[in-house]
Amino acid sequence: MNVVPDTRDLVLVGGGHAHALVLRAWGMDRLAGARVTVINPGPTAPYTGMLPGHVAGHYGRDALEIDLVRLCRHAGARLILDKAVGIDRARREVHLAGRGPVAYDVASIDVGITAEMELAGFDAHGIGAKPLDVYAARWRQFLERAVAGEVAPDVAVIGGGVAGCELAMAMAFALRGANVAARVTVIEAGPQISGMGAAARRKISAAMAALGTKVRVDARVVEVTADRVVLEDQPPVIAGFCVGAAGAFPHGWIAQTDVPQRNGFIEVGPDLGVTGDPALFAVGDCAVMPHAPRPKAGVFAVRAAPVLHHNLRAALTGGRRKTWQPQKHYLKLISLGGKSAMAENFGVSLKGAWLWRWKDRIDRKFMDRLADLPVMAAPVVAGEVAQGVGEILAAKPLCGGCGAKVGRGVLSGALQGIAPATGDVVTGAGDDAAVLRQPGGGFQVISTDHLRAVVQDPAQMARIAAVHALGDVWAMGAQPQVVLAQIVVPEMSAALQERSLVEITREANAVVTAAGAQLVGGHTTMGAELTIGFTVTGTRAEMPLTVAGAQDGDVLILTRPLGSGVILAADMAGQADGRDVAAALAVMGQPQQREAAVLAKVAHAMTDVTGFGLAGHVQAICAASGMDAVLWRDAVPVYAGARALSEAGVSSSLMPSNRADAPVLGADDPLLFDPQTAGGLLAAVPKTQVKAVLAALKAQGCEGHQIGQLSRGSGVLTLR
Repeated sequence: MNVVPDTRDLVLVGGGHAHALVLRAWGMDRLAGARVTVINPGPTAPYTGMLPGHVAGHYGRDALEIDLVRLCRHAGARLILDKAVGIDRARREVHLAGRGPVAYDVASIDVGITAEMELAGFDAHGIGAKPLDVYAARWRQFLERAVAGEVAPDVAVIGGGVAGCELAMAMAFALRGANVAARVTVIEAGPQISGMGAAARRKISAAMAALGTKVRVDARVVEVTADRVVLEDQPPVIAGFCVGAAGAFPHGWIAQTDVPQRNGFIEVGPDLGVTGDPALFAVGDCAVMPHAPRPKAGVFAVRAAPVLHHNLRAALTGGRRKTWQPQKHYLKLISLGGKSAMAENFGVSLKGAWLWRWKDRIDRKFMDRLADLPVMAAPVVAGEVAQGVGEILAAKPLCGGCGAKVGRGVLSGALQGIAPATGDVVTGAGDDAAVLRQPGGGFQVISTDHLRAVVQDPAQMARIAAVHALGDVWAMGAQPQVVLAQIVVPEMSAALQERSLVEITREANAVVTAAGAQLVGGHTTMGAELTIGFTVTGTRAEMPLTVAGAQDGDVLILTRPLGSGVILAADMAGQADGRDVAAALAVMGQPQQREAAVLAKVAHAMTDVTGFGLAGHVQAICAASGMDAVLWRDAVPVYAGARALSEAGVSSSLMPSNRADAPVLGADDPLLFDPQTAGGLLAAVPKTQVKAVLAALKAQGCEGHQIGQLSRGSGVLTLR
């Protein structure tokens, strides 16, 4: 059981700079009893300071993205990849776009701002400079097309403040660097570019002129079209790429709540707490401090982070809060397109390459703080221990999901004493599910499966576990019928128990219902860690598919990539790229009833690839069907990031057992032995049907990969 049970939920809405720094600090000193949740649309968050450099081509995409998956793993927090769309302060719930509400005891909002503009045609033909990740992705696409000559290099930036000028110079530099004749125009409604003093304005104007960037002043935008920006009383600006950088606009959903606000920005006091609400905080550009109004700048969010961290802990523990007074003056470091920058403070401005190098060091230092996280420490046992304890503790940490399974060899030995199937039981131990003959005709299958949690989010874990358990029924070509849940939750308060079980039940029921089955109950208990399992029954009119029945010449078709075990093992150790982890988890949570419906019509044998790895499950088909198998290494699909991690020596704790239990001749590939959680369906299909099956899978929006072929034999596997 947990030494200290969880009793309070802290929810961080948004992955802004302040929240990222809070997560880092939280991981260094976790508050016992507090369960942390982070809600953000994506697995990474862009760092604003390096965006112009990325646009200009000085930094790759990875350099400016804060890995929220790794930060959350470090902090022991769960990460929900979704967008907040509302807050019910009475019920203390955050409403999300793609799933049910998330309850909180204390919450903080750090969602930044948007630069989306209420101009005719802007939604269809423009892009706001914020959110940054959306703008950066669109810019990369435009630059690629402009370099290829597919679009004219005409760019307009609406807004002649610091941000607009900085992005205009970055885009002009990138286009010129790619030998494209850039035509970039800044459109400013006022009489001159704004947000800086006279000396700085002259330096910025000179830098833009050197890059061929034009400025239109006293220009009021009327409409944005596909190829131009229409102005009032001025000629239009030709542009196939239009960026909005004219001011900071709050997210629309905030205005729809009852949160105290000013012009859509959340009103907070000196302690960063929302006015009149002791359970809610806000920070960064989405907040406003009426007692100390300041411009929208990332420096304030960074400086506020330590105070926010302290006050969140105070709110959770009943402690005393600190107050924060933001500085009145701050240093502006503005990139000038190339590796040169301008600095301004107190009306004094300087520019030069040395300032860019200084800015670069500051930015990299900030990112290093969020990337250099402590490695998970191995458990230390003091005192006298029994023989064998040291060897187990020295091995890889126990993985979650199917990586925590008992090895196939050990399991086979334990099952030898089970009596063979008799009576209405057609098949028993050894296949995906037991098969029962129905008195009125037809067959019923029954299987059970559970998973040690691979993520902190109970809802996401429930979805993955449900898909995983249903896989046994789908693999037999049966229609899921009835599902029972078995849930172990860590020791926690009654309120958190209820919240967890509501989320688990809601998500599991959605998967089960979509599969055409019914969730009818189950069993719950408290234990050492989150574990979710399901018992599933299904029906099929004819004899269900098993691992036996494959025929000479059959082609093996796999519906999902390999590598989930490697990625999850790396995630546990803080070594995986958060985008790769999020992408793999998203696939693992997708049901496979469409794939099963296509394959079950023609397959001679079928199973799902789970804990014993691809090699183990191919061997199961071969052994039961009297076949040998040749697998084609280059044809086997692999999750993004898994190959590199495997080649770096990362592996699941179950992989050595899988390798020993299913030897493969020929080439070597550790990923064949990687335990899969919610893995793909593996079907032996007649060679003459392969083309039609792949076309049918594609028509359903599903994947299908030819990975090998069977021939008569004695269960030998070869990789080529």
